Amino acid sequence: MNTHSADAPAADDDRAPRRRRPWRRTRIALGILPAIVGVVAIVGSITPRLSAMVIRAVFTKGGEDTAAEMRGRLTDTKLTERLDVAYADDSADTIMDVFSPASADGPLPTIVWIHGGAWISGSKEDVAPYLRILAAEGYTTIGLDYTRGPEGVYPLAVTQLNTALAYIDEHAAELGVDPSQIVLAGDSAGGQLASQLATLITNPDYADIMGITPSIAPAQLAGAMLNCGVYDLSALAELGGLIGWGFKTSMWTYSGSKDWANDATGATMSTIDWVSADFPPTYISGGNGDDLTWLQSIPMSKRLGELGVEVTTLFWPAPHEPQLPHEYQFHLDLPDARTALQQTIDFLNAHTTR
Repeated sequence: MNTHSADAPAADDDRAPRRRRPWRRTRIALGILPAIVGVVAIVGSITPRLSAMVIRAVFTKGGEDTAAEMRGRLTDTKLTERLDVAYADDSADTIMDVFSPASADGPLPTIVWIHGGAWISGSKEDVAPYLRILAAEGYTTIGLDYTRGPEGVYPLAVTQLNTALAYIDEHAAELGVDPSQIVLAGDSAGGQLASQLATLITNPDYADIMGITPSIAPAQLAGAMLNCGVYDLSALAELGGLIGWGFKTSMWTYSGSKDWANDATGATMSTIDWVSADFPPTYISGGNGDDLTWLQSIPMSKRLGELGVEVTTLFWPAPHEPQLPHEYQFHLDLPDARTALQQTIDFLNAHTTR
């Protein structure tokens, strides 16, 4: 098992002017939640929909701000872009964006990225700038949309994403995809979904329990990249305070069940209990200021290591400053986020060939 931790900034320690701190604006946006919790608490105890819509609005604003921040870090590399490609015909949500270097003259190793948003918010547009940055390094990158809760109930998103992989595999040549080198990636809830797809593909017992036939074979997976994700729903259910309320509301909305932690939803979403030695080489990271790092990412990395999976980690000591928030890797004005980006590229270079 490869383990890497860090407490030093990236070599390029050029810091953006203080006025450019969209990640702080995200914190401020999240900070308005206590003021509205009292308003929605009574209704939310009966149905989670109103609370979920409030959470969605806050996350949507944060996602837009973060995407705008990342756009300032784009390179001049010319890309071929295919936007809003339909990978299925049964929903307006089943679309994807595809990015690749304009100079590519053949198929490339491909990163398939699932966006986060607590399973009830977010979109492929939130991660598109990051995927453009990675595509400029010589990869085809694909951002997937899926039906979020409450419009879609678990496991609809999983089946849709599995269909997306089937489409990517079938249309590999026209999309510039090397179907023998697919890296599944995601952030936050998308990290959970990416881990779920990778588990579905590599553990036949899990595929049987889910009742889903994987769209691609284990040999097609070159790796997995899991950022700030959730892998143990029982640990998630123990979270208290505002963060706990937010996740519990989101899970109730996504699953359609208030008892999600104790039913099949929690059991099958907890990929920490289902991963096997055949899980692909994995990069996993989380910020030291993110509770999910300590409750989810570090335990998942340990579990994979115990199984003999090759694991590359990027975690930060508890006292590290600044405290790195949830989804820190997208805030590229932070030197530590640029370290994470370089570690991501190094991982891809180590596990794919062009």
